[in-house]
Amino acid sequence: MAPEYACPTRSGRTKVREEKQQGLDRRQFIKRSVGAAGLMAVLATPLVAVLNRAKASDSESAEPNGRDPTARSWCMVIDLKKCEGCVTIDTPPLCTQACISMHYVPNGQEWIQVFEVVQTGGGRYFMPVPCMHCESAPCVNVCPVAATYHTKEGIVLVDHNRCIGCRMCMAACPYQRRFFNWGKPELPPEAALATYSPEFPVPAVVGTVMKCVLCANMVRVGKLTACVTGCPMKAIYIGDLNEDIASNGREVVKLSTFLDENSAYRLKEDLGTQPRVWYLPGHGQEFGHKSDDVREMLPVKWDWGNDPRDLRNNVWPWGGDK
Repeated sequence: MAPEYACPTRSGRTKVREEKQQGLDRRQFIKRSVGAAGLMAVLATPLVAVLNRAKASDSESAEPNGRDPTARSWCMVIDLKKCEGCVTIDTPPLCTQACISMHYVPNGQEWIQVFEVVQTGGGRYFMPVPCMHCESAPCVNVCPVAATYHTKEGIVLVDHNRCIGCRMCMAACPYQRRFFNWGKPELPPEAALATYSPEFPVPAVVGTVMKCVLCANMVRVGKLTACVTGCPMKAIYIGDLNEDIASNGREVVKLSTFLDENSAYRLKEDLGTQPRVWYLPGHGQEFGHKSDDVREMLPVKWDWGNDPRDLRNNVWPWGGDK
């Protein structure tokens, strides 16, 4: 549909005529007319486009995606040669347990979940899967109220004060790494004392979506994430793409070299989501775990809550577990 333009009104023509009579010369008239046309063009332009242009002009050094190239650019590397699902020490996955304890995660939600992957040629390995914090995140693209968004450091967060619980982000996520609070989350008493922010979404809110936040409140002040510090095998690294470094709390590596020399890969990379989590292939062999090891991974534990509805991370509260 062609854009609509306002026609000059009778009073507008009269005003122009009066200004001419008051000595408005041709040059002044053209200047004022161009200014008025510019204002009308701005008003006819969608507000979002105007705001985006204004935001882009705030920093000449900003990248095309609007992120500050001088800021941190967080990512994660998970070395599967070191991960053995904690079966060799007879505990539940301690990366998940640390995450639960740190964020008072509602019962049944595993923001970083360790899966057992069966290989086509036989054998198996364990794979911790957090939110991928994709650069081209489907969840961000589909959220109708902009409750899901990117920080300048590339972390995907959820503003629960804006979230309307439509669950479109859950349907869009190809990694199924989002969880919905179907009922009032059962939390420990101390969670009530927390000050909520998207970086530290505590206490959890009924009717909203939750996920891994990459411990945004901690990495911002130079601390490692809960899963990194909780992993006894030091299989998880937090990295900065801008600085090209990563650390698991025991060593610091040059990120690009580390990924290249260990044949790193990303999950479902063909979808074009550009996930910020890389995996180094392996099956826990650095700690004596063999791919044909039959020991089962122990279930994760919560010290609070027993609502079975939170165990489902799909869009609907029935069927399709995991």
